[in-house]
Amino acid sequence: MIELLQGGAYLLNGTEIVPDGAEANAAIKAKTGKEVTKEVAAQSTMAYGILKSHNTSDNMDKLKIRFDKLTSHDITFVGIIQTARASGLQKFPMPYVLTNCHNSLCAVGGTINEDDHMFGLTCAKKYGGVYVPPHQAVIHQFAREMMAGGGKMILGSDSHTRYGALGTMAMGEGGPELVKQLLNQTYDINMPGVVGVYLKGAPVKGVGPQDVALAIIGAVFKNGFVKNKVMEFVGPGVANLSADFRIGIDVMTTETTCLSSIWKTDDEIKEFYEVHGRAEEYAELNPGEVAYYDGMIVVDLDKVRPMIAMPFHPSNTYTIEELNANLLDILDETEKRALVSLDGAVEYSLRDKVKNGKFMVDQGIIAGCAGGGFENICAAADILKGSYIGADGFTLSVYPASMPVYMELIRNGCAATIMETGAVMKTAFCGPCFGAGDTPANNAFSIRHSTRNFPNREGSKLQSGQIASVALMDARSIAATAANKGVLTPATEFDGDLGKYKYHFDSNIYANRVFDSKGVADSSVDIQFGPNIKDWPAMCELPENMILRVVSEIHDPVTTTDELIPSGETSSYRSNPLGLAEFTLSRKDPNYVGYAKQIRSAQEAVMAGQCPAEACPDLNIAAVCDVIKKTFPEIGKDNLGFGSTIFAVKPGDGSAREQAASCQKVLGGWANIANEYATKRYRSNLINWGMLPFLIEEGELPFKNLDYLFIPGIKAAVENKTEVIKAYVVGEDSMQEFDLRLGELTDEERQIILKGCLINYNRV
Repeated sequence: MIELLQGGAYLLNGTEIVPDGAEANAAIKAKTGKEVTKEVAAQSTMAYGILKSHNTSDNMDKLKIRFDKLTSHDITFVGIIQTARASGLQKFPMPYVLTNCHNSLCAVGGTINEDDHMFGLTCAKKYGGVYVPPHQAVIHQFAREMMAGGGKMILGSDSHTRYGALGTMAMGEGGPELVKQLLNQTYDINMPGVVGVYLKGAPVKGVGPQDVALAIIGAVFKNGFVKNKVMEFVGPGVANLSADFRIGIDVMTTETTCLSSIWKTDDEIKEFYEVHGRAEEYAELNPGEVAYYDGMIVVDLDKVRPMIAMPFHPSNTYTIEELNANLLDILDETEKRALVSLDGAVEYSLRDKVKNGKFMVDQGIIAGCAGGGFENICAAADILKGSYIGADGFTLSVYPASMPVYMELIRNGCAATIMETGAVMKTAFCGPCFGAGDTPANNAFSIRHSTRNFPNREGSKLQSGQIASVALMDARSIAATAANKGVLTPATEFDGDLGKYKYHFDSNIYANRVFDSKGVADSSVDIQFGPNIKDWPAMCELPENMILRVVSEIHDPVTTTDELIPSGETSSYRSNPLGLAEFTLSRKDPNYVGYAKQIRSAQEAVMAGQCPAEACPDLNIAAVCDVIKKTFPEIGKDNLGFGSTIFAVKPGDGSAREQAASCQKVLGGWANIANEYATKRYRSNLINWGMLPFLIEEGELPFKNLDYLFIPGIKAAVENKTEVIKAYVVGEDSMQEFDLRLGELTDEERQIILKGCLINYNRV
């Protein structure tokens, strides 16, 4: 169902693929009568055109992008605005929407969450933004309904910022990148590669957008086929998909580690804009007559079948039919993967879910930016109609993605159909996606039409001995499973009819509740703070020379941002940098925080003009410095800094949350050392918080946890763009040399690191 064409490929008239090679030019000329170079054809992609129109530099290889609009939710916008305020923010220079869909429940931490919301409302008034109250819409549904536009670009502080199906190139990044836009700076990247996603055929009944998305993710994640590239959806199969179906595939492209996405548009998308009262925002997008792609993914929609992504990653994919036919083998394979993901911290078994040869599920969730769309829920209602989920342990919760969607489900009867089965309808909320809602029982297995199934995304706590599992599935197969009282069932086994429901958007729901400044700032408004909203602590410039202590060593193939800073219950502390930092790596390495604080105290002593060896007698700093001075006698308290680093093989998969980096920074982190960074956004977060994104060659490490590393001349190395940086492991009597690299850094990124963080770089 998925074919990857290695190497580049040309697309002729949006329909015919010509693989790159010696015969390509002759074939193109024979079919079009034209000769075209690869370089020119690459400029005929939709992605190139949109990037060019938003690039403020005169160099299309080195882009400096200004976005049209920004969007954030309530566990990111406080930190973003606080950072921008520290740098002199007076007014939002572009439309900026603040949604409240992550801490909506206000159930953890006393008044903390609602304080954040009131901070957002008063900032929207003061700086000229848009404020969407809790329970009205999840961030991405509001953006689709009210912000997207053909040929436009949107930057969001959430990794699933994807509106390509509507002709909008959108990117999810850490908060500092939004700060740059608020301060009239640019998003600086090299021109990304563009990979074509060629769709043909049409989905069979019972197959939904999550099935197609999981099939693609399973084919491209592990091999990095689209990493940091733009996915461009083309081909005749696009016309066979509704707008909602396209949106459901598009939002999941984040899980491929691509940079962004864009789709060709047609009357289906035109109607979407018309239905939402924004017909003027539609633009027809198509690749040029001859377009060149850096790779091609061919998706035969006819052959896609209901999929399941087993714990603990969206790329662990199987067809449900395959899983049911090979239950014990696949469950055994999943349990072995879990040993890596969970570090053996808890006893974990899936085979006890097999009853009489059937796999039994404990919970179903249809929610959020991926599952909560109108068509998904209508299809689920049709499959559930006349069935009952029963009075046993199985539960089903459905979260429409916005209040307008919810209202239409009430009006057309689908909400009543779902509730009649024993399922529960809830308001727009992202919680089930990150472990803040519908937390299952210990050892329970949850199937969810949401975006991620990383460890702890369902809300379990390894440190308390609690574990549950999440598998990703489409709403249709979740409904079929619910109708079968928890027996894992693909929706292709449903023999009834799936209706085609007309959607009517009620704009009054937003008009009567959403605060929209229309871009007018009111400087007289006082920002409403709460006791948990704290300023960022002071951070110093990069020292001339540096002693790092390795305070965590992670050898998992991939380390997610959820493992770097857990989601769920920590969300209430996202506005309190030091409070949140206490949770850093808490589920992966509970000793990290204590070790990081120890070495941070040495740097605090330096900043206070004290002797770090005297201030921190337990750290053996004097002995470390004595060994260093044998080779570098010029080293002293006036030219030396102290901090921590972690090693991880491939850190940063998943969320865009800047806190994965900032929490390390406020605990004294100066660097990460990795073989590779999983995403651009995590590496950018490190840089924007003044941390060095070191790279080290794969192989046996020259250091181990709690070792001291010495990096002489690090400031000069950053200033002079030194490619290979000499570092040393400090032993009892001598030092062992090894090499580090920083990879490509823009001049601005180097200055941010030198200043110590983006706040210092912009401070007025």
